[in-house]
Amino acid sequence: MIARAFGLLICIASGAWFGHAFLPILFSSFNQALGASLGALVWMIWDHIQISRVWRQLLNEKLPQSISWAGIWNEWLEKFSKERRTFRQQLIQSNLRLQQFLSAIQASPNGVILLDLESRIEWCNLMAAQQLGIDVTRDHMQHIAHLVRDPTFHLFLNDELESHELVIDSRQTRVDFTQRISFQIFPYGEGRRLLLSRDVTQIEQAEAMRRDFVANVSHEIRTPLTVLAGFVETLQNLKLDQASQDEFLALMAQQAKRMQTLVEDLLTLSKLEGSPLPGMQELSPLQSIWENCIHNAISLSNTLYPEQKQIIDADTATFLQDLSFAGSSQELISAFDNLASNAVRYTPPGGSIHFGCVAIEGRIEFIFQDSGPGIAVEHLPRLTERFYRVDRSRSRETGGTGLGLAIVKHVAQRLGGELKIQSQLGVGSRFSFTLPQERIKLEVESEI
Repeated sequence: MIARAFGLLICIASGAWFGHAFLPILFSSFNQALGASLGALVWMIWDHIQISRVWRQLLNEKLPQSISWAGIWNEWLEKFSKERRTFRQQLIQSNLRLQQFLSAIQASPNGVILLDLESRIEWCNLMAAQQLGIDVTRDHMQHIAHLVRDPTFHLFLNDELESHELVIDSRQTRVDFTQRISFQIFPYGEGRRLLLSRDVTQIEQAEAMRRDFVANVSHEIRTPLTVLAGFVETLQNLKLDQASQDEFLALMAQQAKRMQTLVEDLLTLSKLEGSPLPGMQELSPLQSIWENCIHNAISLSNTLYPEQKQIIDADTATFLQDLSFAGSSQELISAFDNLASNAVRYTPPGGSIHFGCVAIEGRIEFIFQDSGPGIAVEHLPRLTERFYRVDRSRSRETGGTGLGLAIVKHVAQRLGGELKIQSQLGVGSRFSFTLPQERIKLEVESEI
């Protein structure tokens, strides 16, 4: 401001001197006043020009890095330019951080929805849109209750439920698949709310399987224990002849063996789930494993049905004699024995069983086919679940634990193989276990 006042005084003094020295002599004082006025007018015009240039610079989006022309307004313009550049840099950084934050929310496995004061959708990530069937563009600023048409959700949205979390079926639910979505609401800002959604389908399924597993294990162990306790009490309190004692002891041994088999299968499952995948270093002859499986199946068949024998057609698969299996032989033997045992146990006396082996494009498929009662289509997807039984009474009669196919499924997954199940009521069932090509080695390669 001092510089501007000093400039004005110089212009007025210069104008007064000019009026006194060069204007026609009328009145000396009048000439000086006129000159001073002209000087002040010149200063005002120059100052206006500076202000105009400064204003144009302020309106310009790209401010110059430095100002070349002089004047007090230039200092202000330069200072404002620096502050404006600093503000723009901060704005760019803020926008960058905002985009990074939104990208992080987009990558979240959970749904995130921002609701305004009236529960309208201000923003949501793609996961929330997928879970709730929301169109991000079309449904922007739509009321969330109009999109999630569930009476319980409306009560939850209005804080009319005691629970802080709500689980309902999503819009993606189909007849053959039920998707469960969990919701939580958190207030933020001035009356706004954050709605979080999470897919809990697998969590609920795992919890249901855990409850069923505990209940089934308890039931499977309690039954033989009850039988054993009853026989022990009978032997302790009653005087029985030798024949009755032998009969009771045989039944007790049978129940004890049933519990032992159950425990062994549980330990096998636990080992399969907790141990690392089998490597490729251990090599075992495939034909020996396959022939041993067939031999065990024939022995079991002769034991269960000594009078009316089953008809077993077994393919010895001579092409296996030059091949080795790379992996844990115990796991493969366990899978084969379970499949062969099921074929024998569920085939009636006099029925037919086929054990086959074929090579398909470098892979080897082992077939276990029986002429048993067959399995209804609705039971096939659940056959590999632990303790799942189509007919519980039939399973106990044959001595099954309900864990065999679960073991086979785990072995197939660990080896990179595949378990296929085909069945028809009244005709029989066909189970196939396929070994991948990388698990099959030539014996010549194993010796090198």
